[in-house]
This record gives sequence, C-alpha cells and structure tokens, in this order.
Amino acid sequence: MLLEQHIEELRLELNASVDAVERRDLELELELARAELSVIIAEQEGQVSAEPPF
Repeated sequence: MLLEQHIEELRLELNASVDAVERRDLELELELARAELSVIIAEQEGQVSAEPPF
C-alpha cells in the first residue's frame, strides 16, 4: 500500500470514529504517516540528506 493511500484511509477512519481513545490513536498514526511522507518528499527534492549525519 502506498503511503498516500494509508494516509487517506487513516483520515477516513478518523472522520468516522466516535470513540475518543480510537480518535487519539488515529490522530497520532496519521500525524506520523504525514511526517514520514514529508521526509520522503524532502529527500526526493534534495532538501535533506538521506544519509546519517555521522
């Protein structure tokens, strides 16, 4: 599954969720997935280095 698809599925689940604990878990997972996608895009555009700093 593509990361973009995973983000969309999480967003849809979050919109349908009524349980507070489940919503919090989905919000956290969605935030992590979006951050991961941002890093991938930044690496592809050469804005950050994919190599470790040491």
